Amino acid sequence: MKFRGNRPESAAPAAQSPTPQAAATDVQAERMRVRAIAQERSLQVVDLRDVTPEPAATALVTEAVARRLVTVQLKSDNGAVFAVADPTDTVLHELREAAGVPFAVRLATPSDIHKAIGNTYRALTNIDARVKDFAARDMINRSAARTDSASATDAAPVVQVVQLIITQALRDRASDVHVEPQPERIRVRYRIDGALHDVLDLPESIGPAVVSRIKILADMNIVERRRPQDGQISMDVEGRAVDIRVSTTAVVGGEKVVLRLLDKSRPLYRLEQLGMPAEMAARYSALLRSPYGMVICAGPTGSGKTTTLYGSLGEINSPERNIMTIEDPVEYTFPSINQIQINEQAGITFAGGLKSILRQDPDIILVGEVRDVETARIAVQSALTGHFVLSSLHATDAAAALHRLLDMGIENFLIASSITAVLSQRLVRRVCTYCTEPYQPTKEELVFLDSVGGAKPTSGFVHGAGCNFCAHTGYLERIGVYEMMPVTEPIRDLVLSRASHEEFRKVARYEGMRTMAESAVHLVDTGVTTLAEVLRSVYVIGS
Repeated sequence: MKFRGNRPESAAPAAQSPTPQAAATDVQAERMRVRAIAQERSLQVVDLRDVTPEPAATALVTEAVARRLVTVQLKSDNGAVFAVADPTDTVLHELREAAGVPFAVRLATPSDIHKAIGNTYRALTNIDARVKDFAARDMINRSAARTDSASATDAAPVVQVVQLIITQALRDRASDVHVEPQPERIRVRYRIDGALHDVLDLPESIGPAVVSRIKILADMNIVERRRPQDGQISMDVEGRAVDIRVSTTAVVGGEKVVLRLLDKSRPLYRLEQLGMPAEMAARYSALLRSPYGMVICAGPTGSGKTTTLYGSLGEINSPERNIMTIEDPVEYTFPSINQIQINEQAGITFAGGLKSILRQDPDIILVGEVRDVETARIAVQSALTGHFVLSSLHATDAAAALHRLLDMGIENFLIASSITAVLSQRLVRRVCTYCTEPYQPTKEELVFLDSVGGAKPTSGFVHGAGCNFCAHTGYLERIGVYEMMPVTEPIRDLVLSRASHEEFRKVARYEGMRTMAESAVHLVDTGVTTLAEVLRSVYVIGS
């Protein structure tokens, strides 16, 4: 077994996300305070962005003690060294009792220490012992012809392996976990901030047992290994309520499993926190208060459409409105909103559920996804009969969303009459505020900047140099990039005439629409992200 990478732990985001400039200012102020304390007490300051605790440096204090005292052990050989945030006599006395050996003290900021603790005390640290236990039991089980019995009890090694993988994924803010059979190994990858990272290699022999354990948790058929299956797990991990969507499929070498993690302890974002420019957010908020019509949120899988739709519901939720949703799955529950979970085995589909919603006297309807022509037609007709409808749709941009409905076979006059606006979006990674530094973009990046009419930022280009807190990627967290196309009279005329994609974009831009590429370049100008990230994440053809 082999660890692949070292991702940072991050707590659930605060209700209000600070701007990169504000976050950088807070970090600098914190560092200045630490330097002042160090000078007053004649102590050395350690920068945990570059100094990595030794792997064996967790032997003297437990994670609970480290978090309580806000300290992390840096060295264990040739004298222990601890980084502390508050070197009071009380803290040093407790640390002396916990460590039991003489030690030296260095100062670091509290936020740096908390992040270092997350990096140092990894849930996966003890997974090697669990794998060895599994190998020993597996030999016994093979001889007894009970290869899957290890997945039946909570004490079984494979049960603990799966639990540790999920625990560390949540600590690392992973949105997805991929368990993939490879020649002579099982590769485990986390998708963090939209990018996949190798984190762990498991022995090939444990693969079937890991898959079986996940299937048992998701109430899936563990005997069926050839057909794709879907399931869902609800569990508590370190005091956090988590829903996990499970998908399995047969690949060469075995079964691949993907877990989509939905951390219900994370707060729901409001529109102004998602990354929408203030002017767009105000206009979009006004559109949400229309008495009828349909607003579509378009983008590929993983672009944050559901988060935007939930933020939209939060904007318009009030006691005098009957709001009903139909989703697959219901990712977050609202106490004052009626939410329907798709269950095809019980006959509850998007189209069928939407028909039943219309008999429930709704004011606002959220359709989790328009997947087929029947759902699209009912949603459009609902918008025409006095309801306000919100929905997501897979499309590359705002104009493509209207073409998608036309391609489904929805009559152009119905689309023109019902759609109020189309919002298209992507997610880009933020520059890590802990290691921001100036840099010079490549020639390709500068050509792209020029093609969308961007200019060099007055303060210069910045990127993340890479540090311990961003796992040396230079990025930490993500922000939305949006383009909004209100369906005005000129746009309706284009829908009725089935105009080309380029004609839609030309008229929309003439009316003031800022494309996603232009919005993303604005984030580059303010130091939020980089041109390289925009080129990686934002679809720019025709922008």
